[in-house]
Amino acid sequence: MVSVCPGQEPGAGGGTARDGGAQDGERRPRKDAARNRAALLAAADDLFARCEKPEDVTMSDVAAAAGVGKGTLFRAFGDRTALIRALYEARLEPLKQAVTEGPPPLGPATPPRERVPALLDAALCFKLDHRHLALALEGADSPYEAEHYAQWHALLSGMLATVPGITDGDFTAHALLATVRADLVEHLAGTRGLGREELRARLGEFVERVLGGG
Repeated sequence: MVSVCPGQEPGAGGGTARDGGAQDGERRPRKDAARNRAALLAAADDLFARCEKPEDVTMSDVAAAAGVGKGTLFRAFGDRTALIRALYEARLEPLKQAVTEGPPPLGPATPPRERVPALLDAALCFKLDHRHLALALEGADSPYEAEHYAQWHALLSGMLATVPGITDGDFTAHALLATVRADLVEHLAGTRGLGREELRARLGEFVERVLGGG
């Protein structure tokens, strides 16, 4: 521990060159770890975006694309599911911020009758933009056990409870979130070839009917 005289700032004479070297040595591994983590997330993101099936992306593929060893990958994330979850959360963060503190129609100041359709449309667009990543995550674990699912369900059910005519906000929230499950989105967009705008329009019409507007 470096002693500091009254009125003297740390490093203004109380430390030694050895202390500074030790601190630099401690910072370097943290910087390396952060850089490796970012490279691994970017590599995984690119691989999932380009793959034909999410199960085709292996840990070896991600490590090779990031230019690191598999040991570095496992130290950073533990296993494939944890890597997928971390990447999903990183990509979801801008949407989460828009929902928690952004302007209408996603932000908290929006009336529930307008916000519910906007939230589901945003969720659908996110799944379309990250189809294979979302499919990989929901295929690895039950989507209902995911933290983000619990957050979205709580948000929707709370708003639905204030919409006239909705008698069971909890179940209705589950039913609405089922319309943007990754496997359904993949089936409709991938297998059946429905376009983005058609899917958005159909979802919007369905949500309006649920909310009693059509």
